[in-house]
Amino acid sequence: MTGPATERPNRRAQLLDAAAELFARYGFHGVGMDDIGRAVGISGPALYRHFRGKDAMLAEMLTGISDRLLDAGRSRASATADPRLALDELVRRHVEFALTNPALITVHLRDLDSLAAEERNRVREAQRGYVEVWVDVLLRTRPELDRATARASVHAVLGLINSTPYSTHLGTAAMAELLHRMAIAALS
Repeated sequence: MTGPATERPNRRAQLLDAAAELFARYGFHGVGMDDIGRAVGISGPALYRHFRGKDAMLAEMLTGISDRLLDAGRSRASATADPRLALDELVRRHVEFALTNPALITVHLRDLDSLAAEERNRVREAQRGYVEVWVDVLLRTRPELDRATARASVHAVLGLINSTPYSTHLGTAAMAELLHRMAIAALS
């Protein structure tokens, strides 16, 4: 059974996906509500039924993905007692995220500062939490590391994985395998 209650989240996701693609291609300030509406086959003003404006779309896009990554990271880290398996799972899932969401990565890297301070702080807080999930797992895997070194290592590996929007030299499967292998080697 479908109806307004089931269609609305899908429509919001469709609108956010279209906005992410446009923001990634032209930058947040280079895209208007009419452009986003045109991309999904509605008028720009019709978007206001779903979002109060372009700023709200960017905020929901970036806070939403940051919160989802944090929640998924916590879940993966606690799903196994073996820290090596947990680390492998964190790497695999982040590689999968990066390869399937290049527009979100581009928008985040380029347009995070376009968010209002409150939303920007919320995104950064979720990101810090996500990094700390990785750091905790890495320290269980490599107890000889100090926390600062573990954190620097995690940031470097996430930077490596998040570079995928700028690399189209390999197919998705080959790129996933390469990134996984490189990330695990760097963290080991």
